[in-house]
Amino acid sequence: MRPFSLALYGAVTQALSPLAGLVLRRRAAKGKEDLVRLPERLGYAGLARPQGPLVWLHAVSVGESVSLLPLVGALNRRRPDLTLLVTSGTITAAALLAERLPPGVLHQYAPIDTPSAVGRFLRHWRPGLVVTVESELWPNLILGAKDAGASLALISARMTQTSADGWARFPGAARMLLSAFDLILPQEPETARRLAGLGARLGPRLNLKQVGEPLPFDAAQFAPLRAEIGDRQVILAASTHPGEDEIIAEAVSRAATGALLIVVPRHVARGPAVAEVLRAAGFAVSRRGAGEPIAGDAYVADTMFEMGLFFRLADVVVMGGSFVPGIGGHNPLEPARLKRPIVTGPHAFNAAAIYAEMFDEVAAIEAPDGEALARHLRGLLSEPLIAPRIAQAALAYANRQQGALDEALALLEPLAPA
Repeated sequence: MRPFSLALYGAVTQALSPLAGLVLRRRAAKGKEDLVRLPERLGYAGLARPQGPLVWLHAVSVGESVSLLPLVGALNRRRPDLTLLVTSGTITAAALLAERLPPGVLHQYAPIDTPSAVGRFLRHWRPGLVVTVESELWPNLILGAKDAGASLALISARMTQTSADGWARFPGAARMLLSAFDLILPQEPETARRLAGLGARLGPRLNLKQVGEPLPFDAAQFAPLRAEIGDRQVILAASTHPGEDEIIAEAVSRAATGALLIVVPRHVARGPAVAEVLRAAGFAVSRRGAGEPIAGDAYVADTMFEMGLFFRLADVVVMGGSFVPGIGGHNPLEPARLKRPIVTGPHAFNAAAIYAEMFDEVAAIEAPDGEALARHLRGLLSEPLIAPRIAQAALAYANRQQGALDEALALLEPLAPA
């Protein structure tokens, strides 16, 4: 018997199902859904199901999708007999996966969490194992997959205190959902504590963002950009958000190193606005999104999936999402795998455990404000021994994380269909 809260959730979402198409079309009109593939969100398959055993792996957005790629690649190599189906929930994540999924791995948009959409999806794909990443606890999906006989795994699980408090108001529902999983691998101790408090049985810790290969890049684009940069050093502001560009621009000006500032906004649509911020700060700016070459002392790289290219061009990486509250920072191991010195702001709570270990090993530096950022940038670019030592420590730290993926695969493989 399902607790009343889960039964009510199922009934309400089913009652609202007739409105789902209208809501999705409105989202598509705003550019938030793929209109051509909208039926997939209602559980109608866009591809035929191959014969044989199938594993479904799900991640919502770009960050989760990127973190899932090493697991997809490793599972694909170890079990070539399996069909791997990867789903995502955003247009940006779908575009990234189209570029980077291994050949033969299928992609679909995830069904919305209504009984009818989930049911259609499960009847068509018949997964033997369902793997969800980070914080996905969708009741209809979880219970529907369990009722269909699939094994379930929640890996690289992350739960905030706010989410834990919310689930604690429905303890029976939380216990039932979490007990449906055959394997739960939390990211860090805080999530482990919260999940255990809700009744979860936990395996060892795994943070998928701590494993993976260096980001790919288009080698043909590297040489022209390197020529445009010349002999200047490069400060890369990676994945910035509103309010951060001003802080970073002022710090770069104050550092007075003569370096080229390259800003990669987290959302490329912000490119023109970022350029205006930099111009207001006194920079001569050009934009990659407008097809402009590097001509001044600042460059906005407002294009998709080129972070690997710009990390390779950087002498120092300033990680965005960490200089204003509420975002939580982004994955520092992406530049670490490419042996780059990293500076973060004080608001990187999403990667707090990673940064704590990196700070202990002097594999990254924290700048609590713009003044400290300017000071760190000046030191990293003017002192010839500091940046290489931090970069080497960052690479060493990143390389040591790879063993966690092997441990996760050893736990997942017994759950995979034969």
